[in-house]
Amino acid sequence: MPNDIFMKKVRVECRHIHFSHGPAKTLTDVSLDIAPGEFFALLGPSGSGKSTLMRVIAGLEAPDLGRVLLDGRDVSEEPAWARQVAMVFQNHALWPHMSVAENIAFGLIERRVEAPIVRIAVSRWLSAIGLQGQGDREPNQLSGGQQQRVAWARALAAEPRLLLLDEPFSNVDKTLRLGLRQQLRTLQQHLGITTVLVTHDQDEALGSADRIAVLDNGAVQQVGSPTSLYDYPANTTVARAVGQWNLLIGSVRSRQGGVLLLDVEGVGELRVPLRSDTPATSRLSIGFRPHAVKVGHQDDVHDARYTWLAGTVENVEFLGRAIRYRVRIGDHAVLVDEPHHRGASRQAVGTDITLGIELARCRQFAA
Repeated sequence: MPNDIFMKKVRVECRHIHFSHGPAKTLTDVSLDIAPGEFFALLGPSGSGKSTLMRVIAGLEAPDLGRVLLDGRDVSEEPAWARQVAMVFQNHALWPHMSVAENIAFGLIERRVEAPIVRIAVSRWLSAIGLQGQGDREPNQLSGGQQQRVAWARALAAEPRLLLLDEPFSNVDKTLRLGLRQQLRTLQQHLGITTVLVTHDQDEALGSADRIAVLDNGAVQQVGSPTSLYDYPANTTVARAVGQWNLLIGSVRSRQGGVLLLDVEGVGELRVPLRSDTPATSRLSIGFRPHAVKVGHQDDVHDARYTWLAGTVENVEFLGRAIRYRVRIGDHAVLVDEPHHRGASRQAVGTDITLGIELARCRQFAA
């Protein structure tokens, strides 16, 4: 990695952004503060508004209401070209009739940068993306991963203030994604450029970003670090967005002595710790990750850390480091991840088993 390529770190602020496509609201009162040099992800399903928000930041769409600020300066009325923002799309969008070097040089030539400076910049960027000596090749002679790296270099060579990435790995073979994510993260950290990633892939967001905003139905559900969103989701939408999640929904029978009695249909009564953040509603969802459940054995059922429930194995899936069971408990299907060890046996479909739900690792939501 060349040591002489660095970029200015800028702060990005979105203030009360509203955007509509005709009568349909795409963004509703979205406010975000992205720190200088931060790798920030917008995570959500298709139609959540994340790509629209990126286009608003880039200046490709004008919001109905709200402002976009770069380093404290309101750029809401500025066209896209004046914001010095670079975008990389999922299809790379490389010019097929240009060489790799010509693609990287494109933005510099458009800015009328002198030829000797362009040649130096192209050489540096070829080195930065690990394609030294391949500047004369055409894009179709490169692998998908190499094309993606050329797209990064082309975007960054013009020294933008902000890098926007729209589903950059969706057209890349799954086996290459992890390596490309790591390369991109290393490059971003070295350059120091503020970067915003749009993705529906939770692994991309959790594995790359400093912080994540989870969007759903055009609204921000929660903003936080990957670990805080995973361990302390604000609601069931966030919980499902950042990992597998089990939910048991029931009616509150009592709240006494620090214990919540919850009547779960098809399961029965659960005794759950009553916490200061337990929602004051008549119906609650008890949420927990698959790894917070254990398959009970003969000596386990007296362990008070767990609530023990009987169920039947419906499906078994080998994930490599774990065996994932889908277990039918009353009217509910619960996912259970049991660590895999070489030579370990597994439960068969149709087997009646006992599951222990670790109460301390459960979250409580309003149903």
